[in-house]
Amino acid sequence: MTAVRVDWDAEAAGFDEEPDHGLRDPEVRAAWAERLRGWLPGRAGDVLDLGCGTGSLALLAAEQGHRVTGVDLSAPMIERARAKLAGRDAVFLLGDAAEPPVGDRRFDTVLVRHVLWALPDPAGVLRHWRDLLRPGGRLVLVEGVWGTVTPVGIPADRLTALLSPLAGHTRLERLSDDPRLWGGPVQDERYAVVATV
Repeated sequence: MTAVRVDWDAEAAGFDEEPDHGLRDPEVRAAWAERLRGWLPGRAGDVLDLGCGTGSLALLAAEQGHRVTGVDLSAPMIERARAKLAGRDAVFLLGDAAEPPVGDRRFDTVLVRHVLWALPDPAGVLRHWRDLLRPGGRLVLVEGVWGTVTPVGIPADRLTALLSPLAGHTRLERLSDDPRLWGGPVQDERYAVVATV
């Protein structure tokens, strides 16, 4: 078992306590649902949620009529996601977000929140994720840079540069200034990039 898996396994029980993870606060939940409506296709489609955690964004996507496949490295996270979306058009798979175990399946959207920054080869992973999309599909990437002493993450300009050769159209949305998404004000860089291929 890898150290990363052990860390996320340990985090699973309390993961949804963070306002932007569990989306338990109605205002936070509504803010994320509103953003997803703007990022996902208007018609029902197939969404691949990579690093899905406990399935909070997957649930919002399913509520908007999408068919969701979630992938996470942590079995306890996957168990919570399956429980959260029981009875919905959703399936959850244990696996690595960088190499999701979806075989030849293709999707209308690949949705990834706060995962890319932690992967060793972001450029290679983005190419692989693009190849999981149907023609006209979109990558929806929610990322940021967190911390002040030793910041971690991926700056927006770096991510948009990595996407430039892969996408026909890229839209950047700054998210730091919308406290409804986070359960309060934040000082770090948080953003979403929607890239259509």
